[in-house]
Amino acid sequence: MKNLKTYIIALLITNFVVAQKSDKLIASKTTGLWTLVSVENSETDGTKTFPYGTNPKGSLFFDEKGNYAIQIYKNKRAKIISGDKNKCTPEENASIVQGSNSHFGKYEIDETNQTITFKIETASFPNWEGTIQKRFYTFIDNELKYVVTNTTQGGKLVTAEVVWKKL
Repeated sequence: MKNLKTYIIALLITNFVVAQKSDKLIASKTTGLWTLVSVENSETDGTKTFPYGTNPKGSLFFDEKGNYAIQIYKNKRAKIISGDKNKCTPEENASIVQGSNSHFGKYEIDETNQTITFKIETASFPNWEGTIQKRFYTFIDNELKYVVTNTTQGGKLVTAEVVWKKL
């Protein structure tokens, strides 16, 4: 019986150490600054679109304390004619909103289920504030790819595939 208890304790300690090493490996893969490669939307009928153009700009930052920040922009955006962001035309305002996406908050990575959970605190799209969103991901070489499901854009349900490259 004493040997069984010793074995169980040793097994638990080993599992704890392996889990910590795994968490550190995942943290080393994700923490730091990423640059946006692409955002591709797929509609339910199979139509593919690029809501931020074919060469979008953006950055994603993960820190080791579980904080993140995302900024996504169209590569080409029209200047505001008045030069004053408080005096935009309705069309200019629409272009600004539709040409960008940003949010920040806390994140968790579940390596077993290959999900990133974003706990969104503040977002350029206010409807996302206070929400929790899980996204399936893959790491291939120096790229992080995740999928945003069930997003509505232009009145249509889309799935977005977002690709980042680590700097």
